[in-house]
Amino acid sequence: MKKYMPEGYLIRTQENLNSLMSVSALNQAYSLGKTLEARVTMCDKEHNLHVDLGCMKGIIPRAEGALGIDDGTVRDIAIISRVNKPCMFKIKGFENDEKGNPVAILSRREVQSECMKEYIRKLIPGCVIDAVVTHMEPFGVFADIGAGICALMPIDSISVSRIPHPDARFTVGQKIRAVVKNADADGRITLSCKELLGTWEENAARFKSGETVPGIIRSVEKYGIFVELTPNLAGLAEYVPNVSAGQCAGVYIKNLIPERMKIKLIIVDAFDASYPAPQTEFYFNGDFMNSWVYSPECCPRKIETVFSDLSLTDTAI
Repeated sequence: MKKYMPEGYLIRTQENLNSLMSVSALNQAYSLGKTLEARVTMCDKEHNLHVDLGCMKGIIPRAEGALGIDDGTVRDIAIISRVNKPCMFKIKGFENDEKGNPVAILSRREVQSECMKEYIRKLIPGCVIDAVVTHMEPFGVFADIGAGICALMPIDSISVSRIPHPDARFTVGQKIRAVVKNADADGRITLSCKELLGTWEENAARFKSGETVPGIIRSVEKYGIFVELTPNLAGLAEYVPNVSAGQCAGVYIKNLIPERMKIKLIIVDAFDASYPAPQTEFYFNGDFMNSWVYSPECCPRKIETVFSDLSLTDTAI
């Protein structure tokens, strides 16, 4: 299976730069049918994209701007939103403008069509892929999984620790790894990330009883306060007044109990602060996973995701 990368991955590669360095190099890329990438500088009133090729100007006609534009299944915002961003394309030919200057006629749609046929429609649950966050909604995050084609990652699939909004975990433009959770015959993909962020034991191994560590308060209940220590690990602290979800905290670790999958905490301090999110740590670096067990072997309660190209069972946490 040929792999296609999200937009933004090719633009600074040496092969791409070499293809944009001269008119003869562009002609060679055209004859070879190469996929190239460059920055979109403008979307004109007809919604044609203007692309900076360095040695000449490139134009992506509206109908070639995205897969689905021509039949109305994709809205024009998919074209307009490419301005000042990298865009993949193939060269369809060359013309002269009204001043006699050469202009390359480009197609992004052709790259996306090829990507859908040769890559996305061949993905099955369990495939681990590269993605780039494009935009976020309260219900989940959308990520480019190849040539500008996006897939949804529901908010409950982002991490084990519950978050109020995807922006608590991601930023637009962030490069991430994701696992295919569902894939249908039409190429619609649903993603997950929590299976790549480590098991309970892998995350708990970073902490010891008696330590005081940073955390984020995620939920305040009458019986206690849930504090996130890592994206895939949260503990329960004894209730204290005057704290709220979203605050930073310093927490004392009383005990780690693998057989109950619990961490008992005491809140030392809780306060409002804004710190940059730590870099996401992925514990799985392979290209495919059959299944993932979050819970420790000693815990009677089993929490597992089983991937299959026919079905998917996900025991919720």
